[in-house]
Amino acid sequence: MPARSLPSGSGFGSGLAGIILPGRRQFRNPLGPSEAEVRANVAGEASADAALALHVASGEETEVEEHDIPLDLTAAAFFDVDNTMVQGASIIHFARGLAARKYLKTSDLVDFAWKQIKFRVTGKESSDDVASGREKALSFVSGRSTAELARLGEEIYDEVIADKIWPGTRALAQMHLDAGQQVWLVTATPVELAQVIAKRLGLTGALGTVAESEDGLFTGRLVGDILHGLGKAHAVRALAVREGLNLKRCTAYSDSHNDVPMLSLVGTAVAINPDTDLRELAKNRGWEIRDFRTGRKAAKIGVPTALLLGAAGGALAAIVARRREQAA
Repeated sequence: MPARSLPSGSGFGSGLAGIILPGRRQFRNPLGPSEAEVRANVAGEASADAALALHVASGEETEVEEHDIPLDLTAAAFFDVDNTMVQGASIIHFARGLAARKYLKTSDLVDFAWKQIKFRVTGKESSDDVASGREKALSFVSGRSTAELARLGEEIYDEVIADKIWPGTRALAQMHLDAGQQVWLVTATPVELAQVIAKRLGLTGALGTVAESEDGLFTGRLVGDILHGLGKAHAVRALAVREGLNLKRCTAYSDSHNDVPMLSLVGTAVAINPDTDLRELAKNRGWEIRDFRTGRKAAKIGVPTALLLGAAGGALAAIVARRREQAA
């Protein structure tokens, strides 16, 4: 991948706010896009720019030597994170780490877990839950430094998330790396945290939700919206333009029907540990299905029940730990 200069501003975080702001793109549809579509577009564009800036800032790029794997410059793989690359929801794992460090109240952790459970059980996102979760997350980062969030992400990844990587999905990512292709994570998780996961796994980088920052401090506002649904498709398309990728030669992996826009964008779509709706769609469209969940019994009770038990268990563990600390 050719080297790029960082966006203006001191540090990679401080430059993200100026990458793209609402109103910069001009839409010519006479009927006009919906507000949600505008936010999704802005979120995707901002995510692509932020992902490339963070990738360059990480210093991971090196000159290609003759003995290195030949690069496949026009193909890439895009992996969803939650329940695709990571068992469970990465944001809940991160929240558990924050609660253990007393950055979050245990009640906030339980609230995060409950909303994730409802989403997985129903397969639908409540606009009220999305708005509430967004506000809580933004209130947490507001005024904090981008460097602090990245540091916390590294600590919590090593403590909590590292053991929750699906080996089968990790092997698929390595297969693309061994073929000389770029491998990107695509997630609603904040881009700084997503970048930590990508870096730890040796992947190219990550597309994630971009929180606005100025002078290295988060302002408490998003650039666009949370990166999900159409936003992910916009981010992948924007990255493909910047990197010269041929989307017909690219592959995308996800567990969720909500990621159908991203899966439909590429030449090869693979359903990983799919929810019921995605499994049915994958069968109808002839997409490959990979299920790394252990045991047919677990498959029969389905992801929602398994997630319900896992999320509830994680929240309970955090409550017990907090009470023990208070009693000490």
